[in-house]
Amino acid sequence: MTSPFEHRLTEAEIAALYQEHGEELRRFLWGVVADWNQVQDIIQTTFRKLVEVGHETQPDSRKAWLFQVAYREALAHRRKQGTHKRVLDRLLESQPEDSTIEDDPLVREEMTATVREAIQQLSPDLQQVLRMRIYEDKTFAQIAEELDIPLGTALGRMRNAMLKLRGKLAWTQRDA
Repeated sequence: MTSPFEHRLTEAEIAALYQEHGEELRRFLWGVVADWNQVQDIIQTTFRKLVEVGHETQPDSRKAWLFQVAYREALAHRRKQGTHKRVLDRLLESQPEDSTIEDDPLVREEMTATVREAIQQLSPDLQQVLRMRIYEDKTFAQIAEELDIPLGTALGRMRNAMLKLRGKLAWTQRDA
């Protein structure tokens, strides 16, 4: 016997849920994190989870489920920010008062060149998603729509690009 919730939600169902609840979620999340970039990222994460497990929810409780997932993601974001701030504060306390290496224009220029070179080594698909997200500040939904690819593919390409860049940049730092 199969459950009525075993089929994955269709793109049309997900788009309808986004259309119906997206703006309300944005306003809600603004009250929690007060940063539009983070609000967009949290909404994308929330709808990615809807794509993955939304079919396991009751249709009449999906709005509540979306808000609950978004709220949990927002709280996780706030916890990460607090941890990040504490780590930065400790690093700043341990640094000498004079200028840091990143303040040196030559070092900054070399770092920029290294990152550009690492980006150029990525496949064209990964480069395109990376540039659209970082330099054009587009959401993953906008990227997916413009490239005519599923949202999950856009998210996956960005994740792959970041993993490959981390690997390439870590390798160049070990050589330095």
